[in-house]
Amino acid sequence: MRKTIGLIVNPVAGMGGSVGLKGTDGEMHEKALELGAEPVTPKRTRDTLAHLERTAEMAFLAAPGKMGAACLEKLDAPVTVIGEIGEETSAQDTKRIAQAMVDQGVDLLIFVGGDGTARDICDAVGTEVPVVGVPAGVKVFSAAFALSARAAAEMVDDFVAGATLTEEEVLDIDEEAFRDDVLASRLYGTLMVPDVRASLQPAKAASNVSVPSEELKLDIARTIVERMDSETLYLLGPGTTVRAIADELDVSKTLLGVDAVQDGEMVAEDVNEEDILHLFHHYPKRKIVVTPIGGNGFIFGRGSKQFTPTVIRKVGRDNVIVVGTRNKVQKLDCLRVDTGDIALDETLSGYLKITVGYRQWMMMKVTC
Repeated sequence: MRKTIGLIVNPVAGMGGSVGLKGTDGEMHEKALELGAEPVTPKRTRDTLAHLERTAEMAFLAAPGKMGAACLEKLDAPVTVIGEIGEETSAQDTKRIAQAMVDQGVDLLIFVGGDGTARDICDAVGTEVPVVGVPAGVKVFSAAFALSARAAAEMVDDFVAGATLTEEEVLDIDEEAFRDDVLASRLYGTLMVPDVRASLQPAKAASNVSVPSEELKLDIARTIVERMDSETLYLLGPGTTVRAIADELDVSKTLLGVDAVQDGEMVAEDVNEEDILHLFHHYPKRKIVVTPIGGNGFIFGRGSKQFTPTVIRKVGRDNVIVVGTRNKVQKLDCLRVDTGDIALDETLSGYLKITVGYRQWMMMKVTC
């Protein structure tokens, strides 16, 4: 008997990332469009659907048009469209359609978006039906998400095959605070998900702000600064470990954004993809400096969407510098990437060197 799979896509999720807006809640969607942002979720949705292996055992309920049905046109499975939407979509559409799918007996609900979408799904269905979250937003810190689009497909297949279920956390990220360089989060609720540990995103761990940790960050910063080339543009990613490098250079740092420095001087603050690509016209030599997110190990694809596939390709894998304190890195099982470009993710896979102290390094595997 076929499993009934629901699909709801947030068409505006993730659009603020490449243009440096750190989210598309409220009126930020319009601003993202003004800055030239392109939709993110259609590709993420199609990537997920393309990797499903058990579609013969599935029938789909889909939100209309760009909220789901448009992405199912080439899928070889029965599709029923649920509800109606207008030209502009909202959180209320997500909640209303999710509840309608529950009323029609959906077995599993796939949603595509970020933490805001996860909160909407949590409001609508709670733990009444299991879900699979496809990460596509700017803010994707909740543990209820799959690691990637491909991992989401694996979770759906495993559910159809009879996987057990577990509850995972949905975080409430204050987007206004996030834009002001403050990561303020609280537990919003839980969602029921297939218990597929290898495909689920681990929760973000809190930063260690003890004095010993700060000293380790300073050691890392000194090592990086000692090796900086005066002709190279350095793109400093988010995080307190990378901020220590800016402190060592005596320049300001956008804690949750990307800043550009060259020859010890600030070139541009809080840059988006367009800013970065413009800088590349003037700086043929460039490097990216990133630190993994504590707890889940992401270096690309979470919290630094300004590093788009285009930017990363123009920098090159060999010019990615990873930094992190030893106590933080040793708690990770690997480094992770989820850029939204599967071919690029595979190129980034393998082993990378991490600076963990003063002239101290570790090798760690990158997975996608």
